[in-house]
Amino acid sequence: MLRQDLDADSVYADVAVHGDGLTSLQYRAVKGGPTAEIRSTAKGPTRLRLERQGDQITVLVGETVGPLTLNLTDPAYVGLGVGSHDANVLETAVFSNVTLQGPKLEPRPLYRSRIMIHDLGTQKSTQIHEARGVIEAPNWSRDGKFLLVNANGNLHRLPLAGGPLEAIDLHGEYRCNNDHDLTRDGRQIAFSASSPTSRQSQVYTANADGTGVKLLTPAAPSYFHGWSPDAQWLAFVGQRDGKFELFRVAAQGGPEQRLTSAGAYDDGPEYTPDGKWIYFNSNRGGDWNIWRIPPNGAGPNDSVAQKITSDELEDWFPHFSPNGKQMLFLSFPKGTAGHNGKMPGMKLRLMKTPKGKPGAIKDIVTFFGGQGTINVNSWAPDSKRFAYVVYEPL
Repeated sequence: MLRQDLDADSVYADVAVHGDGLTSLQYRAVKGGPTAEIRSTAKGPTRLRLERQGDQITVLVGETVGPLTLNLTDPAYVGLGVGSHDANVLETAVFSNVTLQGPKLEPRPLYRSRIMIHDLGTQKSTQIHEARGVIEAPNWSRDGKFLLVNANGNLHRLPLAGGPLEAIDLHGEYRCNNDHDLTRDGRQIAFSASSPTSRQSQVYTANADGTGVKLLTPAAPSYFHGWSPDAQWLAFVGQRDGKFELFRVAAQGGPEQRLTSAGAYDDGPEYTPDGKWIYFNSNRGGDWNIWRIPPNGAGPNDSVAQKITSDELEDWFPHFSPNGKQMLFLSFPKGTAGHNGKMPGMKLRLMKTPKGKPGAIKDIVTFFGGQGTINVNSWAPDSKRFAYVVYEPL
């Protein structure tokens, strides 16, 4: 059996062999809809195969049944089942030689993470922590004592004075990703995570010690990226109707408010320290550049969205120094389609925060990095340093 979820009225498909030998491809095409079937001429086959390729479901029982078009969104469930048509009769079945075959996947790459601090005064980067595995997205604490990072699905503090990662107990089963940050006063954390109730990312807030977790975005997937300076709003990216657009939600909870609508893929929204703009990256126009909109949205058909960068590199994740004077961002090599990879030739680049016409862009460091390097703001409180992650392939 293949099922979209574990609800009783889930979209599903199965190959069923009844006690009298009747064999069929059974399915429910829409949640809550009726069950239908395509019967096979085979009677009581001993070998069954249920195959899915995209939206096409096929049964092989000595003959081919289907294909049937069925819309299943990944991830989906797969399993075995035995049932009785009579609640007073106990049925037994024996399954043997059971195999589950997925697509042939390449081995998952392994990395060593090196957390770096770059000093704009000395123009040098210094390594402060090294560990096997993937550590991502450093946020500098507001008191300057630690970095907030994620690793292995958990949030951690990394003391700048030295020492191991210190896990933050969120008092629940959350698998955190690399979208998190502290409020300006350091009292709250916003983070994105999947959970037992949602296998896709949602946005949460919590006290800085991990207590008081609150869900803010029931719709998924949703990925947090920035607090408003007054901590009243959270800006996030959400996939709605097949597109990634920008939204905001009140920190106290409430309905999400759409900020953009015309982009093909918008991501990485961050408020400027004065609260006058939300900067983000978008591939509207064909390549990835930094854009900005007013904090209440881009207007009809995104008419007030302004393009900030326009060179040949693919620009992501704008982050502002606390004094508001400089914008740091991550640039992938020309032609890189997305941001999920890690690769050589990555650049961290800096420009003065635009007040009118955007100014010159300065390359700061070139390294092996990408997803996880600076997904969220990593500036130090003094606006003179920032943290980032370099990855070493193993």
